[in-house]
Amino acid sequence: MKFGGTSVADMERIRRVARLVAAEVERGHQVAVVVSAMAGKTNEMVAWTDTAGRAAAGLPESDDEYDVVVASGEQVTAGLLAMVLRNMGLNARSWLGWQIPILTDDAHGKARIEDIPPDALLAAMGRGEIAVIAGFQGRTPEGRITTLGRGGSDTSAVAIAAAVQAIRCDIYTDVDGVYTTDPRIESRARRLARISYEEMLEMASLGAKVLQTRSVELAMSQRVPVRVLSSFIEPGEASVDTGTIVCDEEEIMEKRIVSGVAFSRDEAKVTLFGLPDTPGVSSKIFSCLAEANVNVDMIVQSKARTADHANMAFTVGRRDADRALELMRAAQADIGFEDVEVDADVAKVSVVGVGMRSHAGVAQSMFKALAEKGVNIQVISTSEIKISVLIDAAYTELAVRALHAAYGLDQL
Repeated sequence: MKFGGTSVADMERIRRVARLVAAEVERGHQVAVVVSAMAGKTNEMVAWTDTAGRAAAGLPESDDEYDVVVASGEQVTAGLLAMVLRNMGLNARSWLGWQIPILTDDAHGKARIEDIPPDALLAAMGRGEIAVIAGFQGRTPEGRITTLGRGGSDTSAVAIAAAVQAIRCDIYTDVDGVYTTDPRIESRARRLARISYEEMLEMASLGAKVLQTRSVELAMSQRVPVRVLSSFIEPGEASVDTGTIVCDEEEIMEKRIVSGVAFSRDEAKVTLFGLPDTPGVSSKIFSCLAEANVNVDMIVQSKARTADHANMAFTVGRRDADRALELMRAAQADIGFEDVEVDADVAKVSVVGVGMRSHAGVAQSMFKALAEKGVNIQVISTSEIKISVLIDAAYTELAVRALHAAYGLDQL
């Protein structure tokens, strides 16, 4: 069971979490619980590190002492929840990342889990103990505390579930499952009973914020069934029909052509005009960006009006737009393009579904629905189970609603 920051935001909510945990124990389950810091606490501690001089001194977020500070929020939550469970007469104890241990690499601030020896945890659970685990953290082989990056408690929970071979990993959050699209934009959005790992991974990477992308990757590689459900459900009400199960595609009886519509406003389009249309130019562009850790998503190249020249457009995260512009201008003489332009007023809208593999006409339906609403497409990107388009940000909500209706998602 994993509970995010809003689920443990104060003592009243921590007591509610304790009742949900108790309900699972009453069902006869051995339970491990992974908790985040209370809502807002991590941001507060990041601000403290800036006050301490990290930013002024030019220290990166990979600083190991930075991890020591920001990992402490989860420690507080784990201890408080264990205390509340004990006060309810249950056998519980807290575990920090280094105590289990959750072993990671040494990339402080964005560490990746390498191994979780499960013996101590399994022995405690076998004695009837509820393990309350601080998420988001681990330790290096040298014993230094690490953190897994924002949303890392989801990854902690899936990794623990895989290590102890749990029957399921329940992610409790402030929504009651995975929806066909954001219900705040489309009131007719429907909760999905099941979604495949591949679909969830695409939706998470395309803007759906229900689960962290790395946690879905880990669940898929380790074949851990994940259930997303609301932390505001009444204890004892959870059943097999509650929330959304993220599972193998083979476990989904009816393959939908499209399962959901995702969108992201965190996009910027960079356009290079008048590129020499010769081998090696693209390599120079993207090597320059990769060396600066600027992630590139959609790419399209077209012929320019001038002979032997081309134009190229690609997207980066909006926070990387200024950096990408600086890098391109610095490399302009070496690459040989004529001009560069950045447009941060764009959005990416995507349709996702495993049924695309076996159905024709999915792209045509998408383009027709957008054309009928007067939405112009700037860039197109596809994979086996996804089609993404880049559009003017002003048309985001209109496009989402149009596509949701076009694929009949409001009738599931």
